[in-house]
Amino acid sequence: MPTSTLTLWDRFARTAVRYPGRPALTTGSTTLTYAELRTHAETLAARLCAGPPPRRVALLAERTPMTYAAYLAVQRLGAAVVPLNPASPPGRNETVVRQSGAALVVADAACDAVPAGQAAPLLPVALTDTGSRTHTTGTANTAGSTVGPDLSALPGPGPQDTAYILFTSGSTGRPKGVVISHANTDAYLDHAVERTGAGPDSRLSQTFDLTFDPSVFDMFVAWSTGAALVVPTRDELMDPAGFVARHRLTHWFSVPSVISLAARLRRLGPDSMPTLRYAAFAGEPLTLHQARSFATAAPGARLENLYGPTELTVTCTGYRLPADPADWPRTANGTLPIGTAHPGAETLVVDERMRPADEGELLVRGPQRFPGYLDPADDPGRFAGGEPGTGLTPYEGGALTEAHWYRTGDRVARDGDGLVHLGRLDSQVKISGYRVELGEIEEALRSCPGVADAVVVARSDRSAPVLQAVYTGDARDSAPLLAALQQRLPAYMVPRTLLRLPELPLNLNGKTDRQAVLAALDTARPTTPGTPRPVPADRTASEARRAASTERNPVS
Repeated sequence: MPTSTLTLWDRFARTAVRYPGRPALTTGSTTLTYAELRTHAETLAARLCAGPPPRRVALLAERTPMTYAAYLAVQRLGAAVVPLNPASPPGRNETVVRQSGAALVVADAACDAVPAGQAAPLLPVALTDTGSRTHTTGTANTAGSTVGPDLSALPGPGPQDTAYILFTSGSTGRPKGVVISHANTDAYLDHAVERTGAGPDSRLSQTFDLTFDPSVFDMFVAWSTGAALVVPTRDELMDPAGFVARHRLTHWFSVPSVISLAARLRRLGPDSMPTLRYAAFAGEPLTLHQARSFATAAPGARLENLYGPTELTVTCTGYRLPADPADWPRTANGTLPIGTAHPGAETLVVDERMRPADEGELLVRGPQRFPGYLDPADDPGRFAGGEPGTGLTPYEGGALTEAHWYRTGDRVARDGDGLVHLGRLDSQVKISGYRVELGEIEEALRSCPGVADAVVVARSDRSAPVLQAVYTGDARDSAPLLAALQQRLPAYMVPRTLLRLPELPLNLNGKTDRQAVLAALDTARPTTPGTPRPVPADRTASEARRAASTERNPVS
C-alpha cells in the first residue's frame, strides 16, 4: 500500500503510539486513554478473526465505549464497518445487514436491549471481555505497557478497500448502500485536520450517531491529532452550552437544528461557551439567525458552514464566516453560503440540459467521491460523464470511472468564487405557473417577530400544488404572520396554511423531518383554546384574526 495513503486504523494507531497516556475517548463516566482504547480494539479484533476474517461487520451503534472500540477493531481487521442505528425499526436493520453482506453483528452486551433475529450471527461484547480495565474520568493512567494480541499476520486494507458502508433512504423504497473507501477518507481527513487546527490539547464533540457520516469527522480528526473525543448523552445535546462547559470542549460539530432547539430552551446564553475555538455545522442549511445565536454564545470560535452528501465523504465544500458578524453575507433564503470546494474536489453547476450554468444542479468529482453504490443498479441516473467543454451526458451504465461526476440533486447558485445552496432540486416548485423557492418563503416567515424557525412544504397530492408552512416560536397567533407575509411576498408565494408547532420534528440524524411536517399538517387539531387552527392564507388578515379569535373563545 502506498505510504501516502493512511487508513482509518493507521491514523488512530500512529497517534496511540505517540500519545499513549492521553485521553482518547470520554463517554458517560468512562474515559479511555489511547493505549487503553487500542488494547480494547486489538483484543476484540483478534477475537473477531479467530476464524476467517470477516470482510464486513455490522455494528449496533450505541454510544458506549465498547462501540467505539468495536469500530476500531473492524478497521484493524481491514474489514468494513456497517453501522446500525438502535433506534431504527428492526426490519430496516435486518435489511441493511442482509444487503451489506455483513458476516456478523457486533453489539455492546451492556446495552439494555440487544436485538435477536438479525440476518447474521450476533456477537454481544462487553468492554471487560478485552482484558483491560476501564477507569472513570480523571483517573487516566500512562498505559502503554499493556501487551496486546499479535495481529501482525493481518495484511490490513489497501487504499481502495472499503472503510465503511452507510445506508441512505432510496427512492425505490429500500435503503441504498454508500461505499466509502480508505482513499476517500484519507483525501478528506488530511484537509479536515488542517482546517480545524486540532491538536493534542483539543477536545472534540461527537454529536452525530455512527450511522451519520459526520461522525467520521469527529472520530478521526480527534484520533489523527491526539485530541479527546467527548460523546454527549441525548439530554446533553439539548444543552450544548452546558455540555461544552462541563467538558471544556474546544471543537464543536453538529447539525444546525441543535442550535434552534437549544435557543428555544434558552440554553444558549451569551458567552456561555468561552472554551470553543472552532465550530462547524453540516447536514442541513445553516441560517444566518442560527449562526448569530451560536456566535453570541461562543465568541471565540471560528464558525464554518460545511456541505456534502454521504457519497462525497462527509463534506466537500466549506465556508468560513468572517470574524466580524457585520461582514457576514446575506442571501435570499437566509442561509449561509456553502463556500468553495475542498482541495482536490471539482465542482460544476449545470442546467436541466446538463450545460454549465450559474444556477442549477451541483455536480462533484475528485478523490472524495465514492466509487459507486453497493448495488450497481442504484448508480444509473446518479452520475454524469463527459467534460463541460464537450458536453455531459447522464450515466446509464457501464464502467464507472474517476472522471464521472456525482449528481448531488442539490440546487446551487454561484456567488463569486463560492456557492449558495438553494435547496433540493424538488424544493423549487411551480405555483400558478410561477417558480417558487421554498427557502425564500421560510426566510420571510423566520423574519417575522416571534418566529424562531420555519419549514414550508409544497403539497403535490392535491389537484394543484398547495403551499403549507409550520413554524416554532412565541407567536401563538398566526394572523399577524399571515398579514406580514402578504405584505412581503406575492400572493402565489403565501402559504395556504400556517401551523405553530412546539418544535420542528427531527429525524434520526437530527435533521428536520419534512415527512413528519406533512403528517403534522394532516393531523393538526387545536389542543388548547389559545392554539389557533391552521389559517388559510387566502383569507384576508381581518378574517384570519376573527377566525383565530373565535377559536380562542369557542361558542358551546
